[in-house]
Parts: sequence; C-alpha cells; structure tokens
Amino acid sequence: MGVARRDITPPVGIYNRSWGAAPTDVAEGIHRPLTATALALAGSGGGSPVLLVALDLGWFRSAEDELWVRRSVLDARDLDESRLMIALSHTHAGPSVSTADRDRPGGEMVGPYLESVRAAVREAAAEAVQGMRPAILSWTRGRCDLARNRDLDEGDRHACGFNPAAEADDTVLVARVTTERGTLATLVNYACHPTTLAWENRLISPDYVGAMREVVEEATGAPCLFLQGASGELGPRRGFTDETAVADANGRMLGHAVLSALEGMLPPGQELVYRGILESGAPLAIWQAEPFDPPGRLSVRRESVVYATRTDEELDAVERMWESLDERVRGERLSRRVHLRRSLPGARAGIGLWVWRVGEAVFVGQPNEAYSRFQRDLRRRFPEHALVVMNLVNGPGLGYLPEADAYWFERDLYQVWQTPFARGSLERLLERAELSVATLLEAE
Repeated sequence: MGVARRDITPPVGIYNRSWGAAPTDVAEGIHRPLTATALALAGSGGGSPVLLVALDLGWFRSAEDELWVRRSVLDARDLDESRLMIALSHTHAGPSVSTADRDRPGGEMVGPYLESVRAAVREAAAEAVQGMRPAILSWTRGRCDLARNRDLDEGDRHACGFNPAAEADDTVLVARVTTERGTLATLVNYACHPTTLAWENRLISPDYVGAMREVVEEATGAPCLFLQGASGELGPRRGFTDETAVADANGRMLGHAVLSALEGMLPPGQELVYRGILESGAPLAIWQAEPFDPPGRLSVRRESVVYATRTDEELDAVERMWESLDERVRGERLSRRVHLRRSLPGARAGIGLWVWRVGEAVFVGQPNEAYSRFQRDLRRRFPEHALVVMNLVNGPGLGYLPEADAYWFERDLYQVWQTPFARGSLERLLERAELSVATLLEAE
C-alpha cells in the first residue's frame, strides 16, 4: 500500500453557493484547508493496484465534470474503470465544481480550480503507487453519536433537521494501515452529512471532517482518509450554523471516537485465539493474542444498477408545492429540478456501483445519497467482514435513495421530493450490492 496527499483549497472569491437560503454567492475566507488523499492497494499476489481517493468536496452536478477528473487518473495509470474510487466527503461549505456555474459570481474561478483538482488527484495517485510497500490492513468498529436522524415531523410538514425521537446508525468503521515503519494511514468510514456550516457561513471548510482529521493525524502521525457513509437521512445534532467552533467540536467528537477504536486494536498481524479454561475462583476463559497471516486477496467488480425514474406528473406536482415560496428560494429549487430532468431524461437510468474485496474487507461505493439502511443491511448480511459503504463515489450525486416507505407524497419530505429516482430504488441498489459482495466473497 502507498499513500499521498495534495492540498486542494480553492481561492477566496470562488463561487460556493450550496444553500438556497444563502445570502451570498462567493467564499470570503478559509476555515480549514481542503485535501485530496490517495491510497493505493495491491494484493499479495501482485497485479494492478486499486486506487481510493478521498476528496474534501461536496458533489459533482455534471457527469462530464466528474468523469473529466476521474478519467485523468484512469488514463495516466492505465487503469480499468473498476479499479478507481473517488470518494467525496460531501462538505456543504466547499466550492462549486460545476463548470456550468461559470457565469455566476466567482464562477470564472471554477474551471481553473477544477483543473487544479484534476492535477492534484492525478499527482497524488501517482505518488501513492510509487510509494507502495508491504502493509497490513486491520479493522475495528467504534461508536459515535455525532450523526442523528434528520427527518423531523413538524405536524403538517416534514423538516430536514435533528429528530431527537428517531434512531440513527452510530457505527464508526476504522482501518489502520501499518508497515514495518509504523502507521501509514488511517481510514474512517462514518455516515453523517457535513452540514454543520450552513447558509450563513461564508468560509471554505471541510466541515467537521477537518477537525476529525487533525485529531487522528496528530495521534497517529499519518494521513487520515474520511469516507462518507450512507448518510441520506443522517446529519449532526448541532448543525445549520455559521460557527466554525461548532464544526470543530463535531469533528473532535468523531476524532476521539476514532482514537478510542484504535486503542482497542491488537498489534498488526495478531488475532485473539481461545485457549480454553483456567480454573481459579471462577472458570476463566483464556484468550491469547497470537500471530496470523492476514489474507492478501484483492478482487473488484463494477456493476450498473438500473433505477426507475419519477414520472413528469410527480415532478410537476412537486413544483406546484413551491408556488408560495420566496422567489430566490423557489428559483434555486427549480434550477436544480431542471438540471435533474436533463441529467435523467428517460424512464430508467443505469448508475454505477463499485465493489472491491480487499483481504477480508469489502469496499462498496456508489454516487447517490443512500439512506443508512444501505449500510446497516449490508453489514448485517455479511457480519464476518468489514463493510466500507460509501455515498458520493464516482459520479454526479443526482439524488437521494430513501427507503420505500418514505415515499408518501403528502409527507413533503425533502429527500423524497428532491430525488429523481422512483420508489424502491434503494431496495434495488441493496439487492444488487448484496449479490455483488456475495459473488466476490465466494470466489477463490
């Protein structure tokens, strides 16, 4: 394995309007830097590596813009499409990466910035591959209640925000990459929208991910890659603010949960083995840490999941719900709706799904915003394996994938009226992912 990082902080003044209620269009300063971190992995039997790249960016609106960045790495490394995953953190305080925003205030900076991101990702990938050396990938699980359910019933409406009555997935999946020189990298897979900083914020920021990374990297002395989980209905309890101190507190909360999980890990290449009973005042079960040979398997799959899309009648009915809104907010929603209709004009859409087996772990990535049921059900289905489940991977984030029973039209639920995907799409994704994971795990 090998790891490398590049700074991708954009210039102040770039277009960064991510919120319909935002009073400004351009970034006025920097809270924390944005980064691109690449991890290269190859199996113990050799062969072409896979590349995992973590980016502090929000989302791609255009398939062309996203593929332009990803294709640069694929071509430079002569990689098959199945062997690269670019995972976005989904910060809502980042710059635009849509070249269609060129005519917006600060939009003239978007194209050159995207070019710099493209070069940074390509360079980090090359350095990670060149620096590869023997390493052990170890996994553990922790807990953190930063993420809370954000589908809030307001009586006659449904709002998007902290719902104290609903449960939320609090799983933190942590990986430690270790070489003979020590820790090479840490991977953190956690599901929580980076929406601490919202419409009043005027700074570029990785949101809570920045402070989380700082905590982990200071303790381990190695780069930390954040991989956004299936967080469609999950967000921070304290959010929707312009206070960077709150974003940092949220990040430290997650960072310390990661360190707690790391402290509980055995040394690299060791496992607990049951050695029987020792008679004492009580019959004591004896477990000992002993060396084992970690599996070096690496195999990949790239699927296409076909989703049904919403009917024009459904989408038109949603637009009628917005007639009483403020003109600026309504215009923002309508422009996004037009973009989605152009992106998915047909009754069906094929969307990519990437699945890697790395040792006894499985990485699952897809570009849309799946609800957390996606990761919960996959982990229940394959309890003996570390399941790294990621939203915002390899493609434009076109819409949410809520559970089927959330599709009540009268419910006015944001994730339902926002998405272009029809009822049952999350379940379709889960079905295909389970089959793909099972296929990789059953292969010799």
